[in-house]
Amino acid sequence: MTAGDADRCAERHDTHPEGSGRNLREYGMGASSVTARREDLCPETKQMMEAVVERENMSKALYRVMSNKGAPGVDDMTVDDLRGYIMVQWPRIKEELLEGRYEPQPVRKVEIPKPGGKGMRQLGIPTVIDRLIQQALHQVLQPVFDSGFSESSYGFRPGRSAHDTVRRAQLYVEAGRRWVVDIDLEKFFDRVNHDVLMSRVARKVKDKRVLRLIRRYLEAGILVGGVVSPRSEGTPQGGPLSPLLSNILLDDLDKELERRGHWFCRYADAI
Repeated sequence: MTAGDADRCAERHDTHPEGSGRNLREYGMGASSVTARREDLCPETKQMMEAVVERENMSKALYRVMSNKGAPGVDDMTVDDLRGYIMVQWPRIKEELLEGRYEPQPVRKVEIPKPGGKGMRQLGIPTVIDRLIQQALHQVLQPVFDSGFSESSYGFRPGRSAHDTVRRAQLYVEAGRRWVVDIDLEKFFDRVNHDVLMSRVARKVKDKRVLRLIRRYLEAGILVGGVVSPRSEGTPQGGPLSPLLSNILLDDLDKELERRGHWFCRYADAI
C-alpha cells in the first residue's frame, strides 16, 4: 500500500459512512480515535470481509436497519426482534461470513404500484438479518466505488437528490443545450445479468468471500405462494445492496456517454 493509497483511505473514512461529508467528530469521536481506526477500517489494508464484520461497521448497519423499519422477510422476524437475535447468534453468523459459508435466505416477493400509475414494481424483501449484512456490505463498498462514479450520476448516491439532478439540467439549458432525449431503463432491476455485474464488482473487490456472498444474494430464491423459485438474473429491489450494484453496473454506460461527449443526468425514482 503506497502513501497515496493511505491518504485516500484516510480521507474516505474521515466522513460519515452514508457519504454526507460530516466529520466523525460530530458523532462524538475525537481525532485520535479516528486516526487509530483509519488503518483498521480501510478495505485496502486487510481482507474486505473483516472490514464488513468489524464491530463499528456492524453497529452502524444495525442502527440503519432498525431506523428504516420495514416488513419481515420469509422468516417473519421483525426489526424489533433483530437486536436480541444478533446478541445470541452473531458469533455464529460472523464465523460463517469470515469463512465464506454464510447462505442468505430467499426473499419475499411483494408488488407495489409504480409512481404515476405505471404498473406494478416487484420488490424482494430480504430477512432482517440479511438486510443487516447487506447494509454492512454497502457501507464498506460504497466509498470504494462511489469516488469513481460519473459526476452526471445522481441515482442512489449519498448526498445527491432529484433536486440536484434538476439543477444540473438547468445548467445545461443555460449553457445553450436545447435538445433533450429521455431514456427509461425499463425493468432494469429484473434483467441484470449476474455474470456481467459480478465482473464489474470484481474490478475493485478482491476478497473472494465478499464476491461469493454478493453472488449468493443475487441468486437467492424468491418466495411466491409458498414456493421458492430460483433466480438466474436480476437483483430484486428491496435490499440495501441493490441500488449500489445498479450504479456499479451502469457506470460503464455513464463513461461511454461521457466519451461520446453527451451531457446527461442519470437518476432513479424512489424504490
